[in-house]
Amino acid sequence: MTSLALNHVTAPRLSTEGLLRLAQQLGCAGVELRNDLDTPLFSGMSPEDVKKLAEENGVEILALAEVKAFNDDCDSKLCLASELMDLANRCGASAIALIPRVGGDTINRQAQKAKLRVALEAFMPLLESRDLVGLVEPIGFSNSTLRYKEDTVEVIDSLNARHCFKLVHDSFHHRLAGEELIFAQQTGVVHISGVLDAELTRDELQDGHRGLVSENDSLGTMEQLGFLAQQGYTGPVSYEVFAPDVHALPDLKEQLGKSIQFVTSFSEQTVRLETG
Repeated sequence: MTSLALNHVTAPRLSTEGLLRLAQQLGCAGVELRNDLDTPLFSGMSPEDVKKLAEENGVEILALAEVKAFNDDCDSKLCLASELMDLANRCGASAIALIPRVGGDTINRQAQKAKLRVALEAFMPLLESRDLVGLVEPIGFSNSTLRYKEDTVEVIDSLNARHCFKLVHDSFHHRLAGEELIFAQQTGVVHISGVLDAELTRDELQDGHRGLVSENDSLGTMEQLGFLAQQGYTGPVSYEVFAPDVHALPDLKEQLGKSIQFVTSFSEQTVRLETG
């Protein structure tokens, strides 16, 4: 079983310190911290203190999220990205998350790839100079300007930039995009969540539907993890849960623990079946 992690949006009411302690208590190997929550990034702590606290809890800071609409062609995005990269270096994170624009003019796929190439070319030297990875997350919503991992890999490879950029495979957005291809070797982190209502269509699914992973998940999350494992993926699998009803659970730690047990047990069973 690959290592599990917590994205801060899964427990947004916790401080950074609280998230690190929760991850340690649940046996998670890492966390992803965010700059788009109600509380500020690091919850008022210095990046250096966050690094120290993570080390004390035996938890890795996988990434800082996020540079929103990173594929917009404007200098302000590079400035924001540079600031986030510097914070990543200071807190010990190994990557930053790059999120495409959702909404507005989505144009056609070829034009989207051209804009993606321009953006990645601009980000490359910034990442290289700081020894960081840019985690590019295709967003599966129909109004996203980058929906498909296939397009992302094509552009990354055209730039010979696998050392700088890796994919985020998100079980929710993979389902929304209707994409069948799995790019395990190009994937840097996997985001998982579960949707209980199997009647919802792709067009109806929204972030608020993304709950904990269980046997009733309609996204095919565990099947996706199985395909990734078959192709050799051994990186982190991070819970990214947006559902407000999950955030409000008085026993969130207990429910997360049950979901983690399910994911771990399912994965171990799959491995036993594959190896005979």
